Amino acid sequence: MLECSTDISTSVLQKAANDTNQCCCLWCSIFFSCVIAAGPDRTHKLDSRTKPLMICLLQKVPTDFTFGSVLPSLNCFKCKFFSLTETPEDYTIIVDEEGFLELPSSEHLSVADATWLALNVVSGGGGFSGSQPIGVTKIAKSVIAPLADQNISVFMLSTYQTDFILVRERDLPFVMHTLAAEFTILRVVNGETVAADDLGITNGFVKPKLVQRPVIHPLSSPSNMFCVTSLDPDTLPTVATLLMDVMFYSNGVKESVVGNEDSGHIRFFSFSLIEGYISLVMDVQTQQRFPNNLLFTSASGELWKMVRIGGQPLGFDECGIVAQISEPLAAADIPAYYISTFKFDHALVPEENINGVVNALQVSQAEKH
Repeated sequence: MLECSTDISTSVLQKAANDTNQCCCLWCSIFFSCVIAAGPDRTHKLDSRTKPLMICLLQKVPTDFTFGSVLPSLNCFKCKFFSLTETPEDYTIIVDEEGFLELPSSEHLSVADATWLALNVVSGGGGFSGSQPIGVTKIAKSVIAPLADQNISVFMLSTYQTDFILVRERDLPFVMHTLAAEFTILRVVNGETVAADDLGITNGFVKPKLVQRPVIHPLSSPSNMFCVTSLDPDTLPTVATLLMDVMFYSNGVKESVVGNEDSGHIRFFSFSLIEGYISLVMDVQTQQRFPNNLLFTSASGELWKMVRIGGQPLGFDECGIVAQISEPLAAADIPAYYISTFKFDHALVPEENINGVVNALQVSQAEKH
């Protein structure tokens, strides 16, 4: 039996004016608690406590751009949400407003035309720092698929600690309305939890049109093997120079940005610093550059293979891309990390499952044609 509950405390409703119109910016703190089965180890929580985020594209071109200024908050931790992912094409930066203001101006830096909110998925009773991510496949049916069915675009970021589902801030009423169909939503009023029969966001609400899926995109699997790891934030200053070299210089812009991939091997590196916790996704060759015993590893030393989604840039408006991948994996009970970038999506699955995963996804695509 599925039991769900949600606490909602709306903190600020701000109105901002520009030259042509008035726009409303809803800042919320949302807390979902979904009890899958008896026992604390079967409790999943989904909450959003971050301020609006920006998704940026940094072109990978030889330039005098000061890369060090892209990471202004590594030492001072002023920025509470920062993620940078390198792909063969470019860099994707996800950053909160404080961090965004620190980014240097450059013709090579562009920003998506919306602000985003991060829904944080964790397992257990604590915060995201206390548990491994439950994986996108565990929330495929309860969260990912319902949002896709209601034409709500999502942007995924899996980290060592947790999974984030980013939704456009302006889509928050649609997100709440959609998840209310699956969850019992509660909110706190004067310190008491009450049923949220009226969320205060339904006036003039028009439910988005139910769209028919699938969305089909080409799939590829590079030859790299990846690890998902972390490190103690206190050790960050000792590896800051190495991180800068890995992210921006080694096999990057100091070499040709086109055609430097060997047979099936791609450049992919993801660094996240969120609420003081660090997550790293890198291939095993890059991992070997770090000092021994510095990186956190699982007891099994599990490695991951990548499924890359998209032949052409995916864009931000198309819906159902994450569902296209997560639903077949959920049906096969295969765990996955999922990292969206400005142009393409990337799923990481256990290396021993890669052939079965690719076959399952191809079969799923063929059935939906």
